[in-house]
Amino acid sequence: MIPLFRTAVAPGTAERVTAVVDSGRFGHGPAVEEFERAVGARVGNPRVAAVNNGTSGLHLALRLAGACADAPGGPGEVLSTPFTFEATNWSILANGARLTWVDVDPATLNVDLDDLAKKITPATRAIMVVHWAGFPVDLVRLARILDDAEAEYGFRPAVVEDCAQAWGAVCHGRPLGAHGNLCVFSFHATKHLSCGGGGLVTLPDEESLLRARRLRFFGIDRDADRVNADYDVAEWGYNFYMNEINAAIGLANLETVDERVRRHRLNAAFYDAELAGVAGLELTARTEGLEPSFWLYPVKVDDRASFMRKLAGAGITASVVCRRNDEHGCVADARTPLPGVDAVHDRVVNIPVGWWLTPEERSHIAETIRSGW
Repeated sequence: MIPLFRTAVAPGTAERVTAVVDSGRFGHGPAVEEFERAVGARVGNPRVAAVNNGTSGLHLALRLAGACADAPGGPGEVLSTPFTFEATNWSILANGARLTWVDVDPATLNVDLDDLAKKITPATRAIMVVHWAGFPVDLVRLARILDDAEAEYGFRPAVVEDCAQAWGAVCHGRPLGAHGNLCVFSFHATKHLSCGGGGLVTLPDEESLLRARRLRFFGIDRDADRVNADYDVAEWGYNFYMNEINAAIGLANLETVDERVRRHRLNAAFYDAELAGVAGLELTARTEGLEPSFWLYPVKVDDRASFMRKLAGAGITASVVCRRNDEHGCVADARTPLPGVDAVHDRVVNIPVGWWLTPEERSHIAETIRSGW
């Protein structure tokens, strides 16, 4: 079967991991700090905090945004999309915030910014935006919406960007992570940039950076005198820090990630051309100024079950990847009409687009789809 996901292991990975093992130091150390500096340089924002996974990063970012149970006045509400993997929204629940669903734009599968603008209220503490499949949300337009909210309500909700699938994506000339928001990346095994596990939060200012680095380690300043136990924890935190082995894998893969993103984009461009106009299939929209990294290649199809059977019979893996989150029982009290989600949730399917595809496999996928289902 042609896989939907694969794990990248760059040359030199084993040597870097062996060096960590030989050092005897496995917790947060010099490899993590080197990785943070390298990733900060890549995204154009040196204020970064590496964590043990992307979900921890989302949880931490919401805490920093004040959308948490112990915030003054309570956690308030967080606006989010149901068209995402559950980790996005369960981090909101874990912080005790009230979840308010925002509809999606059926053309992009990302949050509908018109609907979002209508749903900002004085109770909104944070807005969670997901760059689904590596397709950037228009952050410039979002900033204008927040300008209007600030003018009307006298405050500006924090923005948390879920960049788990969007390493390498660019919004109006700047990479994600450099737009002044709290941004969370995942370095799960199947991502463009893999550490085998791990994540990272980019921060908008120095104060939030220092706070994030304390909170990821129980609220303790790593420079404090822990030998003599002469330190104070003013704000409790978590066990969220990245380890040295994950950082070593990430440093090796960082050297080759640009080529992987390039190949994803080339494969997506091939599909854009080869699948345009196929009966029963609709491509997602492309928007000027927004450059996707195409971690996934979603298409909208009629009779999704038949489409997936056809591909499976041809040795091609396809997947829905996630269920619309608003239908889960644990968020039943947040349900609201979402016509955009209704229009696409049972039509979307993802086909292989990754760096591992050969030209022959890519052509086989396109020809199989063009032959109908």
